[in-house]
Amino acid sequence: MSRRVEQVDETRQRIVGAAVTLHGTVGPARTTIAAIAEVAGVTRVTVYRHFPDEEALYGACSAHWLSRQQVPDPSAWADIEQPLERLRFGLLDLYRFYRDGSGMLTGIYRDWDALPAGQRQGLGEQNLSFRRALREPFVAASAPGVLDAVIGHAVSFWTWHSLNLDNGLSNEEAVTLMVELAASVTARDSSGVEPAGRTRADGRGARPEGLELPTF
Repeated sequence: MSRRVEQVDETRQRIVGAAVTLHGTVGPARTTIAAIAEVAGVTRVTVYRHFPDEEALYGACSAHWLSRQQVPDPSAWADIEQPLERLRFGLLDLYRFYRDGSGMLTGIYRDWDALPAGQRQGLGEQNLSFRRALREPFVAASAPGVLDAVIGHAVSFWTWHSLNLDNGLSNEEAVTLMVELAASVTARDSSGVEPAGRTRADGRGARPEGLELPTF
């Protein structure tokens, strides 16, 4: 009986490992049950026996992959009270995670619509928690929508992807750019004027009255 349990567990782990490999190479949208079965060395029936639906399979894959990563820790960011220092510390933590997991994360975010609803919801909530943790110390802002947009942009995986993979910046360089962008917004808030060289939204002067970017 004990050996039978071990064999069942080994089969399950082979299936999960095969799915993780395929998600990280061809991406979720191109990962089929037949392909998972082939890589795992089992039948499609066996895959369905262990994972009767996509939510179960993706949940197991996500847990397995994340167990091998150093996941960002917003609770550690919260120990830093100064807003720009927290932003730098948090983005360095986040961008390190993006670089370490770039193969898997590129496929996940590229194939977003192919993910089960539960996975999309979980990732969305995770990203929102990153944004909230970094936004929290910026207690006063005359244009909160602009600051929210800057932080949301900085947290996005695709921002990191563009700056680092597409344009060759280091994590430190990319984080410095994002912090400087946030600093320009807070500098405007504290002085009451736009920083020199900034073009406003209407191309002439102040942003049109009532125009605000979304907040979260």
